[in-house]
Amino acid sequence: MPKSIKKYDICVIGSGAGAGPVIYELSKAGYSVIVLEKGPWYRTNDFTKDEITAVRRSVYTPRLQDEPQVIEDIDSEGKWVSKSNYDTGNDFWNGNCVGGSSNFMSGYFQRLKPADFRLLSEYGEIKGANIVDWPISYEDMEPYYTKVESIVGISGRVVNHSRLEPRSTKDFPYPPLAENIVSSWIDKAGEKVGIETIPMPRAILSKPKDDRNACVYSNYCGSYGCSSNAKGSSRVSLIHDALKTGNCTVIPNAKVYKLETNDKKEVEKAWYYNIENKRIAVEADLFVLAAQAVETSRLLLMSKSKYFPAGLANNSGQVGRNFVFSAGGVGGGEFYPDKMSEADAKAMSVPGVFVNRTIHQFYEYKDPKTGKRTKGGTIDFLFEHANAMVKAIGQKWDDYGNLEYGTGFKKKIKNYFENVKKLKFEVFVDWLPTDNCFISLDDKVKDKWGDPVAKIRIGNHPHDLEVGRYLASKGEKILEAMGAKNIYSGISGAPPSNLQAGGCRFGVDPKTSVLDADCKAHELDNLYITDGSFMPTGGSVTYTWTIYANSFRVADKILERLKK
Repeated sequence: MPKSIKKYDICVIGSGAGAGPVIYELSKAGYSVIVLEKGPWYRTNDFTKDEITAVRRSVYTPRLQDEPQVIEDIDSEGKWVSKSNYDTGNDFWNGNCVGGSSNFMSGYFQRLKPADFRLLSEYGEIKGANIVDWPISYEDMEPYYTKVESIVGISGRVVNHSRLEPRSTKDFPYPPLAENIVSSWIDKAGEKVGIETIPMPRAILSKPKDDRNACVYSNYCGSYGCSSNAKGSSRVSLIHDALKTGNCTVIPNAKVYKLETNDKKEVEKAWYYNIENKRIAVEADLFVLAAQAVETSRLLLMSKSKYFPAGLANNSGQVGRNFVFSAGGVGGGEFYPDKMSEADAKAMSVPGVFVNRTIHQFYEYKDPKTGKRTKGGTIDFLFEHANAMVKAIGQKWDDYGNLEYGTGFKKKIKNYFENVKKLKFEVFVDWLPTDNCFISLDDKVKDKWGDPVAKIRIGNHPHDLEVGRYLASKGEKILEAMGAKNIYSGISGAPPSNLQAGGCRFGVDPKTSVLDADCKAHELDNLYITDGSFMPTGGSVTYTWTIYANSFRVADKILERLKK
C-alpha cells in the first residue's frame, strides 16, 4: 500500500525497461517515488518453466475478454480491416506485470550505431517514410549504454569488427555466457564465405551480482521469467534496489485511465482503478509515463481536457503517430545428429547453453540493384526454442497441408525430437515510420472498465521487406556453408508485439514531435515519457538496451532539474 504521502515527488506509470532507471535513480537520490503498474506483482518464485503457463495460456498478459485491442490490418483486396483481438486471438499485449516485458525478454542487447541517430542525413529520404534525425547523438547516449552494462548487467565479449560502434570501455563487465559448439561452426562458416560473425552480448549474468545469481542454463529463457534472477529485468536489476531505499512505493493492479491537468497546463493527478475497481488519484510534482508504446499513446489520447481536446500533449496531432516495431523476419535450417560424429552430436545436443552469434557486416551495404548506399540490419542466430509444445505443433501438418494424426503423427514427432536440431536466424531491419502505422482509440470496443481500447494499425513500408530479403540471403549463406538441410527464410511485414516503439517521438519542433530532446512533453512542463515511445526511428537492433539507456539519460535530466 502507498505510504501516507499526500503528494509524491515523482509518479511513474509503468515499471518496465523505460520506467526502471527513473525509479532506480530518483529513489536512490532521496525523492519519493510512487509506481503505478497495471499488472500484478510476480516475484521470482512465481515464475515457472511450464510451457502451458508461459506460452499457451498468456498468463502474464490480460485476458482479451477483459482488455481487448483492435488490430487494423490490410486484407487481400488492399483494404484496411479492423478486428477485435478478442475475436481473432491476435494478442498484442505482453509483459503486463511489475517489470513489464523485460521479465520475459531473451536479453539480446546491442547498441544503436551512430548512423542510426541521423538516418535522414546519412541515407536520405525514402518516399512514403517519415524519416527524421534524432535530436541527440550517439555520443550523448554512449555513457548511458555503458551504465546499463554495469547496473543491469551485460555479459559478452567485445571484438574488433567492421561495424563496431565507439565505446568508452574495452569490454563488457561480465564474461560471455557458455556457448554451444554450433557457435564455432557459425564462425568457421563465416570465414569460409567471407561473412564476419561476432559474439552477441546478453543482459543475462554469467557471474553473480549483488543479490542476483548467475544463469543456470535452464534452456527456457525467451518468453519465460527467470528463476535465478540472472536476466536483467527492470524488476530485478533496478526496482529491487529502489525498494531498499524506502523511497519507492509500487502499486500493482493499478490501471491508470486519466492524467488530470490544472490551469497551468501541468499534470496534477494520475487517476487509476485499483484491484477492487475503486477510482483513486495520486498527486505528484512530476509524472513519468512508461506504459509501453501502445498503452502510453492510448492513455494520452484518453486524457482529454479543455486545454487538450484531442488528448494530452496532442495539440500537434502527433500522439500515436509514427509507430514502429523491431522486425524483419526469420530463417533456419536443420541438422541431423545421427549424421554427425558421436562427439559433435553430443556437443550440439547439450541443453541450455547459448548460440550468441550475430552479423553486423551488412548494417550498411550497397544496394545490388541501384548501387546506392543503403541502411541494412543485423542477423542473430539462435536454436529453435526448447518449448516442446511449440515444436510438436509445428509438426502437425504434412507437406501438402493435411493434418497429421494418430500413429503416423507420433512417429513424426519422435523423429523430430530425437533426430533433428534446428538452427534459426532472426533478421532485424529499420521498420520505417509511415502514415499507416499508428495508435488511435477505437470508437466502439471498450475494456472491462468502459474505457476505449487502443486501435493499432500495423502497416509497413515495402523497403523494409527489400532490406530483410537481402539480409536473409546472407543468413542462408551461412547455413549452407555449415551443411544445414531444408534451409528456409521468410521476411514479413507482420510485427512482433513485444518490440514496439514510437507514437510519441522526440524532436526539436513541437509541430512534428510530442517530446523535446529531454523526453519532456513540449506542451506540459512536468510530464516525461521514457519508454520506447520517444524513438523517431528504431535502428536495426532490438530496442531494449536503448530504452534502458535513454531512461537513465532522462533520469539525469530530471535530477538536474530537481536540484536547481
